[in-house]
Amino acid sequence: MPEDDALQETIDYVAITRLQNAYADAVTRRAWAEFHDMFLADAPVRVDTVTNPVIELVGPQQVGDFIGPAVERFEFFEFVPLSTRVALRVGGDRDRAAGRLYICELRQDAVSGHSTQAFGVYRDDYRRVDGRWWFARRDYQSLARSGRGEVFAFPEEAFRL
Repeated sequence: MPEDDALQETIDYVAITRLQNAYADAVTRRAWAEFHDMFLADAPVRVDTVTNPVIELVGPQQVGDFIGPAVERFEFFEFVPLSTRVALRVGGDRDRAAGRLYICELRQDAVSGHSTQAFGVYRDDYRRVDGRWWFARRDYQSLARSGRGEVFAFPEEAFRL
């Protein structure tokens, strides 16, 4: 691989992981308006908590409108990225990438004071538009939740390329 290509891959990887971390920071701070700087307007988002019907959303506004009320009951909520894998140049396109992001949510209920953890995986598509990387699609699936000791099967489609 030519040196320029290797440098561009590093730049793209860092930019995408910054996007993932910006999302984690916005969720932790409950700064839903910042999603408009992360998601393409038509980005589909699929949320599968396994124990409830799958939720289909489109764009940053719907994502914030869904997550906001879901975390209101927590006096403490922190979204923690655990690890990630990013594939660049999906389909040979320098402006497309895919990723998998494992996360943990640390939560404390405002009423009971009970602390729980939730674990999950995001399967993402990214697109570079005008030199910036954006979420073009996100699929979330729960993997485990403390409290009742729930553990779920890993998604069949682990990585979209």
